[in-house]
Amino acid sequence: MPTLHVIAGCLLDQKQRLLVVRKRGTRHFMLPGGKPKHGETPLITLARECQEELGTSIGEGELAMLGRFRTRAANEPDTHVDADVFMIEEMAGTPQACGELEEICWMALDDETRPLAPLLIDEVLPALRQRLA
Repeated sequence: MPTLHVIAGCLLDQKQRLLVVRKRGTRHFMLPGGKPKHGETPLITLARECQEELGTSIGEGELAMLGRFRTRAANEPDTHVDADVFMIEEMAGTPQACGELEEICWMALDDETRPLAPLLIDEVLPALRQRLA
């Protein structure tokens, strides 16, 4: 089964809500981020994706590793995703849907009302809840 390697970021607001995004033409909300280009470090990938998708910027000291997770891909049938997921400690600018994004929203960590990517449901939300407990 094919595997996509992605870098994703968790940004929490003051109310401990998580920023999630939905790409144009898809159903599932997921973390901002994307596939690294050849030679990119995780920080460079995440900074580029945040700029392209959210119109925001992050700096080098503003990432902390949450974990590396592997699960089913949300929008690619018969594909797994292998994700390096980071906490974004600080972001400059106000996130807005840009580029390939159709929608962004802030969701409570126990919100089960929107369709979420397997990576969020199976791995990231449990890890975030444990980290913040």
